[in-house]
Amino acid sequence: MSLKKHRNILDYTLQSLLRRKFKSMGIIIVFTSMIFMLGSIIFLSYSFKREASLILKGSPELIVQRVIAGRHDLISLRLIKEISEILGVNRVKPRFWGYYYDSAIKANYTILAVDDAVLKDNRLLKGRMPRSHEKNVTAIGKGIANVRFIDLGDKLSLQSADGRWMDFEVIGIFEADSDLLTADLIVMSYIDFKNLVKMPDGMATDLLVSIYNEAETPTIARKIKERFPDTRPLLRDEIIRTYDAVFGWRSGLILIGFIGALTSFIILSWDKAMGLSAEEKKEIGILKAIGWETSDVLEMKFWEGLVISLASFLMGIILAYLHVFFLGASLFAPALKGWSIIYPDFRLAPFINPYQIATLIAITVVPYIASTIIPSWKVSISDPDELMRG
Repeated sequence: MSLKKHRNILDYTLQSLLRRKFKSMGIIIVFTSMIFMLGSIIFLSYSFKREASLILKGSPELIVQRVIAGRHDLISLRLIKEISEILGVNRVKPRFWGYYYDSAIKANYTILAVDDAVLKDNRLLKGRMPRSHEKNVTAIGKGIANVRFIDLGDKLSLQSADGRWMDFEVIGIFEADSDLLTADLIVMSYIDFKNLVKMPDGMATDLLVSIYNEAETPTIARKIKERFPDTRPLLRDEIIRTYDAVFGWRSGLILIGFIGALTSFIILSWDKAMGLSAEEKKEIGILKAIGWETSDVLEMKFWEGLVISLASFLMGIILAYLHVFFLGASLFAPALKGWSIIYPDFRLAPFINPYQIATLIAITVVPYIASTIIPSWKVSISDPDELMRG
């Protein structure tokens, strides 16, 4: 009997919403738009943080760079021996990398001389990796292959620092756990890298320092800084925290841009919380007059708020998911990626954190249901005759 009563109240609620279909649709459209924007920003921001975490997962505990006038400069290979002698340091090896601007597609590529880390952490979609002393061959990311319409065996032409064009045969195309890791990556031998960027002998882009006990990383970083004041030791944990802060800050910046829409939603919720319309009060008065209890009225309003908010939430979340993971988040990605570097197109790996969904429900669905029930309770405890008279 009790279940039948609840079902009847739910049926009445749905019929009531259908009678006010234009008003209900208006609320659902506004609510869905709000969920879509919030969901897109949260999904995109978290996906970038996760991609950054994947990239740094296999990186060494410490990266040492040389700094001149606050700018990153090449570092001498002579420091390898001196840093290796610091107690607790396991291994120090140079890394050779840089950027290449492709004016044809207006994008920056990351150029990397092949080393053990690249061979270990990435796998190829097809082909093979260049060997350390192999000339004029390269492995490239899927993003570059797509935008340059390049496949295995094709030539990739790059202009060296002295203006000479160098042709590389593409012998491998990357496939990695994270597309962001290799989408814009070009891997070649050290000899080709040196000829392309004209790097001086005895220099490297930076030094990778492996440490026996990770807990000693801050101490070793401090010793390196004291011994070589013109260097900048970068801790892996600090880099991860920096990425979190940058993407969090940019997410906030985008949200500020949509402050008008957020304000509209808050006003809508506030207006509902302040009271019901004359038509809604009259409806409650009639229901009370024909025998409905206050609890029945509150249950009806609960179902009303739940149906509208959940329908809006599901549509908004689905649209946000499709927008971020299947359409490339075209509305917000440029702001979150950054303004100084143009990346080739890449697709983020679909991933949703349940905590994010719970947070989104807590800040949207719950307040809306509360704003529906509270004014209804104030009205339902009034005299039915007074409510029907308005």
